[in-house]
Amino acid sequence: MIDFTPSRGHTTLTTTTAISLLTSAFNKPSVFRHHAASPSNRTLSSRITCETMSSSTGTAFPTLRSVTIPYADLKNKDADLSAKIEEGFGPNGLGILSISDVPEFSSLRQDLLHLSPRLANLPQKVKDELEDPHSRYNFGWSHGKEKLETGKPDLLKGSFYANPILDVPTTDMFLKQRYPSYCSSNIWPDSALPELETALKALGKLMHDVGLMVAYHCDQYVSKGMEVDQNESLKQILLRSRCHKGRLLYYFPAPRSDCVPDSDSVSSWCGWHTDHGSLTGLTCAMFKRDGVEIPCPDSTAGLYIKTRTDQIVKVVFGEGEIAYQIGETTEILSRGYLCATPHSVQAPKGEEVSGVDRSTFALFMQPDWYAI
Repeated sequence: MIDFTPSRGHTTLTTTTAISLLTSAFNKPSVFRHHAASPSNRTLSSRITCETMSSSTGTAFPTLRSVTIPYADLKNKDADLSAKIEEGFGPNGLGILSISDVPEFSSLRQDLLHLSPRLANLPQKVKDELEDPHSRYNFGWSHGKEKLETGKPDLLKGSFYANPILDVPTTDMFLKQRYPSYCSSNIWPDSALPELETALKALGKLMHDVGLMVAYHCDQYVSKGMEVDQNESLKQILLRSRCHKGRLLYYFPAPRSDCVPDSDSVSSWCGWHTDHGSLTGLTCAMFKRDGVEIPCPDSTAGLYIKTRTDQIVKVVFGEGEIAYQIGETTEILSRGYLCATPHSVQAPKGEEVSGVDRSTFALFMQPDWYAI
């Protein structure tokens, strides 16, 4: 059994720590066994656009478009998507790719993200009842419980956590006490915002199902360089898992006095980290002013990734696409054929940002508490 230390979906887990947690998995002959050289190297230069983004310090960062796979190709098990998987997730990729034209995704994204500000603006008493200290605020509502890179409480955003697949992952009290961040039960605002449960489960389930398709093609790619036991493949590990976690995020509007650049704006909304799970699904963010949806008011805001050569780039994907990022657990289990990358989120800056909020959703797909 592998004891994963309970932690937040975006909490950094160092590779060294992850390796120590997963050593027993590598000692099992049935998991992944090396029998070929690493995949061929690819460069990022072909995906750099002519557009550059400037940080508050005057440094220009190139913008890259994520590798994109059409849903019709993804669902075809006979399709060879190895080149795309390698380009996005391989040793020289950005650790991210996106899936386009997923049926119903756009409407389900709209349904859920429109509820984010309503949830965040519920009466404080209602939000207090949605908190779960026992799970270390990994279920239900969380605001100000995490810390920024400066060590100060993160009051910029609120989060709502729920398992979109299982309301009650287990009834075993020993497991609930040992793994509260994974084994606790969902908490829903049944009276105050009953539609939240339906919307989060619908989008989370869809992103989970598409993520399993991505995992299948990842397995096909890895199997070209390593022997993969199909019972212990990435897809099967995620299919068996009972602890996937959805995180609905709401970034509160900034008052005018805060709409000035800081000294480290690249990580001003979410600090640099590498996801510790297996696969993270992401939606494009939704921005609103006074309840009306608007385009992002600052072109420098968004997702930034650090490449293998320590270059910082801004990564974009379409509003109608689901993006997936590789986590450290998958990097370790695949022996580096699939690679995780450090990333952060930059907040928009400038006078146009005043009164603008941001909503987004992430699905953290991770192994069960009994990982292998």
